[in-house]
Amino acid sequence: MCLSIPVKIVSIYGDMADVSAGGAIFKAGLHMIENAKVGDYILLHAGFAIQKLSEKEAEETLRLFEEMNNSLNE
Repeated sequence: MCLSIPVKIVSIYGDMADVSAGGAIFKAGLHMIENAKVGDYILLHAGFAIQKLSEKEAEETLRLFEEMNNSLNE
């Protein structure tokens, strides 16, 4: 099973970016997507951006992850 998480691009340097997820900063390769900009949401999988997302799609996915986490901790 593969899992990717929605993250927000906070800075770009060449084909790499710093991305934010839950307050943590990760590195992401931008080699597989086009026209990435600071502020864009992407799906991050194994250190690579695999798809751009709308802010609405990213927020909905993050909300679902939070619901799953909350149900596991009850």
